[in-house]
Amino acid sequence: MNFTVSSQALSSRLQAISRVINPKSIYPILEDFLFRLENGKLTVTAADNDTTLEAVIELNECDGDGQIALPAKAMLDALKEIPEQPIRIQIDPATFATEIKYQNGHFQIVGQNADEYPTPAVLQQEFTSFSIESQILLDSLSRTIFATADDELRPVMNGIYFDINTDGATFVASDGHKLVCSKNSQVQANGKSSFILPKKPATLLRTILAKDNAGVTIEFDNRIARFSMADFSMVCRLIDGRYPNYNSVIPQNNPHRLTLDRQTLLNALRRVSVFSPASSGLIKLKIDRDSVDISTQDIDFSTSAKESVVCQYEGVPMSIGFKAGFLIDILNNTPGQDIIFQLADPSRAGVVVPAQQNEGESLLMLLMPMVLND
Repeated sequence: MNFTVSSQALSSRLQAISRVINPKSIYPILEDFLFRLENGKLTVTAADNDTTLEAVIELNECDGDGQIALPAKAMLDALKEIPEQPIRIQIDPATFATEIKYQNGHFQIVGQNADEYPTPAVLQQEFTSFSIESQILLDSLSRTIFATADDELRPVMNGIYFDINTDGATFVASDGHKLVCSKNSQVQANGKSSFILPKKPATLLRTILAKDNAGVTIEFDNRIARFSMADFSMVCRLIDGRYPNYNSVIPQNNPHRLTLDRQTLLNALRRVSVFSPASSGLIKLKIDRDSVDISTQDIDFSTSAKESVVCQYEGVPMSIGFKAGFLIDILNNTPGQDIIFQLADPSRAGVVVPAQQNEGESLLMLLMPMVLND
């Protein structure tokens, strides 16, 4: 079992899938990559107990079929130091001794029997399938993943909810304080279905999508989902449970509209929030017709800060409090130059939407307010 491959192609694929590996796995073989050579095609696999990632790598030449498990850390560390060139990998199927030859040298490692490597879970006979453009999926994951929770008591909140129907797809994430709802009508599906993708595979998928510009086919049942791309595929376990009715918490009547430059507000929040109380992170927005005063005060350390930014406001003047870190997260993940705050009163959730949205897209971010002391 021998093959020749580009050092950079192999290294970049291994780097992409290595993020799934758990270095503290109770199964030592899951600290390895699975190399499978079949019909002139090399497939490399990395996995943990819940997620399996595969990458297909083009070969310059190959001889024989077979498979072997090779130590991930050794392969990654060695290959990243080799400049772009063809490398020759020779494997003894009897002893699993492996030699990697490159222009000015070689190194040797010993692999393991690949028969011990776990196989990915298989979809049930009845499963749902749909296709989505990689850029749409990448944007949707990037805009929602920051809002997922880390809640052991409510595991359904620890992932991204995919709500699929004939009108398109909606991607939702919430931690109980903030909520993101990203809709896209360009996604085509035959019927209504849904699943909850855990945060770790969502993060892995986002990384892979940045490297793979082809379309994505998503197949899922009530246990697992499979994401198939041109050069990568991922199979992961889904979160079991019913996602809360997210539509019921989105305000339907927030009549006051605050329009302002996103980056200007973001920069001001970063400066002012330095002086916010560490325990609460509370900042106050005092909103008037053409300006917003952003202020905070930490009584324990006798510090305070205040800054004003220009705006356009249609509504009654009000003061409303938010956790600075949450609002900064929302602004960081909202695209476009201008944003619109939709407000009702200081005790009800504020809604943030981009002033300009692409055709077929609808992005909404919700943030619960904090109680002001004055």
